[in-house]
Amino acid sequence: MKIRKIFFGIIILGFFASCKSQYSTSELKNNFTENEIEDLNKIREFFISETCVNTQNDFKSCFKKIPHEYLQAYGNGFWENINFERQTELYKQISKSTFDKIWMFCKSGNPNEPDKHYKFLCAVSQGQYSNYLSELGKNNKRIAEYAKSINDYGAFTSLELTTWEILNNKKYINLNDPNVQLILAIHFLTLNDDLKRVEIWTE
Repeated sequence: MKIRKIFFGIIILGFFASCKSQYSTSELKNNFTENEIEDLNKIREFFISETCVNTQNDFKSCFKKIPHEYLQAYGNGFWENINFERQTELYKQISKSTFDKIWMFCKSGNPNEPDKHYKFLCAVSQGQYSNYLSELGKNNKRIAEYAKSINDYGAFTSLELTTWEILNNKKYINLNDPNVQLILAIHFLTLNDDLKRVEIWTE
């Protein structure tokens, strides 16, 4: 009898886990193919592996242990520790269609070098990733604001998601939610790319 109860409990837990997984990916399925969702998981997992020394811990615990105040006191963000060479290798592991639904290259100028321009990553406003954010925003006011900012300006900036807000806005930012993890991954990988990429615009 006891064994039957345990077995039944496992089935129930499995059912709810399945529902939770399905709910957390429904917005993804509306905007990305199965292969593209696999790519997005690679992006999220790469970000977590670069951010967390011990990936055995849940992301929330590991993120809170990062000495954010110490790093910021020296003008650094935690994302600057992400290895850019490995990040560029990540780009090669995802399809062009996935990349193009999130990012595009923009051209920047330098007054000291009027004849030279550089590439930097910016957001694809009003694309599938933007739609994904907007769908999530229907049930999350903060993500809705974030989606609007990307739609309006086509850019990811450090002011859009500060580490202070990520750590303290518990109502809308659940660090153990895979959707939130993906948003943070794309946001901070972009900041890291824009900081470290030195590539002349040749088009």
